[in-house]
Amino acid sequence: MSAIGSTERRDRIVRLATTTGLASVEELSQLFGVTPSTIRRDLARLHSDGRLARTYGGAIALTAHPEASLRQRTGEAFEAKQAIARWAAAQVRPGETLLLDAGSTVGALAHELRGAQDLTVATTGLTALQELADVETVHIECLGGTLRPLSQGFVGPLTEAALERMTYDRVFLGADGVSPEHGICEADLRQTRLKELMARRSEVVYVLAHAAKLGRRPFHAWATLPEGWTLVTDGSADPDLVRELRRRGITVVLAEPDPSPLDRP
Repeated sequence: MSAIGSTERRDRIVRLATTTGLASVEELSQLFGVTPSTIRRDLARLHSDGRLARTYGGAIALTAHPEASLRQRTGEAFEAKQAIARWAAAQVRPGETLLLDAGSTVGALAHELRGAQDLTVATTGLTALQELADVETVHIECLGGTLRPLSQGFVGPLTEAALERMTYDRVFLGADGVSPEHGICEADLRQTRLKELMARRSEVVYVLAHAAKLGRRPFHAWATLPEGWTLVTDGSADPDLVRELRRRGITVVLAEPDPSPLDRP
């Protein structure tokens, strides 16, 4: 991106936060070709002007913003999502029964599981279904219900009733936001209720969320998870927020991307 003035850069930051719900210091620094300290000064100025609200690692819009579709979110933080998915897939053992949420990061995990042996996978997400439908070594259970077009996931009483018929070794949940105080954030109360039920039916609970989602509160629906859950995020996560999550008893894993061929010994 060619160099722009500070006023135009701040205007663009506000537009970005309004449309996506979060302006991350690291991503904004890369986007505008300036240092993180410059972005932090921009965010402080925007906050003092009443145009943005500060949060961990960035800022969010003060006004409500629309929920992004699954297609829009698929390309966000691609390398981070791949690293998170690889780490999550490495935890899975043959013979296990898994529960997969809807969402792009959990969809990336489903892709990593295509080479798995002897798995049962129950899912509320169309992405996971599409990834695993032709894998003969994975038995699929579709937890159907009411389809939310934006998230490409099933919700509602039929989905909840299906959940009650099984238990699971591991559940992998997505999130629109993660807060140490409140848990995980979604756009719809049906989603948060479903995530709570999914967590209660599972022995081990993982939340897969790249760093830009940490501290993010784009909506007002929250899921409270049982003690001992694990957040899997990436290495760019805000250290202060990671410390706060760990202080509250949440295990935080920082998944790192695979080295490029030129970086490998």
